[in-house]
Amino acid sequence: MDFNNPLFRFLIHQTLPTYKRNLFMLLQNKIALVTGATSGIGESIAILFAAQGAKVVVSGRNHEKGNSVVKKIKEAGGTATFLAAEMSDSLQCKQLIEETVKIYGRLDIACNNAGLVEPLAPVADYPEENWEKVISANLNGVFYCLKYQLKVMLQHGGPCSIINMSSVLGQTGEKGLSSYIASKHGVNGLTKSAALENATNGIRINAVGPAYVETPILAVLPEETRKVLGSAQPMERLGQPEEIAELVLWLASDKSSFVTGSYYAIDGGYLAR
Repeated sequence: MDFNNPLFRFLIHQTLPTYKRNLFMLLQNKIALVTGATSGIGESIAILFAAQGAKVVVSGRNHEKGNSVVKKIKEAGGTATFLAAEMSDSLQCKQLIEETVKIYGRLDIACNNAGLVEPLAPVADYPEENWEKVISANLNGVFYCLKYQLKVMLQHGGPCSIINMSSVLGQTGEKGLSSYIASKHGVNGLTKSAALENATNGIRINAVGPAYVETPILAVLPEETRKVLGSAQPMERLGQPEEIAELVLWLASDKSSFVTGSYYAIDGGYLAR
């Protein structure tokens, strides 16, 4: 019997009493923080973490959307709290982690997912303010969160897991996206260094690199543009946020106990060409 089959897991959830149902939850009694969790991939990760037994801190800048995600989790029987934070601000990142520990007592899992993309432009014409904005959010923000997450994780010990959200463009290049690509290459390097530093501390640190995924960022594009992006991937479709969340769940759980310092592409074959 395939215990990881989604249908089997659903039936278990519906039919077993709570104390037995919990045996099949990968994150039972874990405390998890997800940044950029008010929509898209981050929202799917937060919801899946909660469904798998974690108490989840949903973080982002939009209070209304963040509280909506928390409401979804609670209505499904999970536990969640929304904490607003701006990832480009080191003090807010520090306060976010401190408040998480204040509410739940510790931090076992963190997914540093928040990030942004600015309008396309060649390097020669790229506005410096846009460069600073993207690097600050996508790379500095991951560093700030990682720094303070590690401080609290080191205090209470493992096993702990941190997943940094990178991109397939953290492994390659693309015209007009120099700031985004530089930030994601940086995330991959930061992930490796931090993983090596903490390999014997019970803290695993990995990066996930999605290709083009059906998120609110892509939803504003014309349908034809979205089709072109989907066809650029060998599976000839856009990824779904829930598919990314499943990989992040595995990395967050003890199922991946011998995995650290790795980059996992989830890209419909994008990097295989």
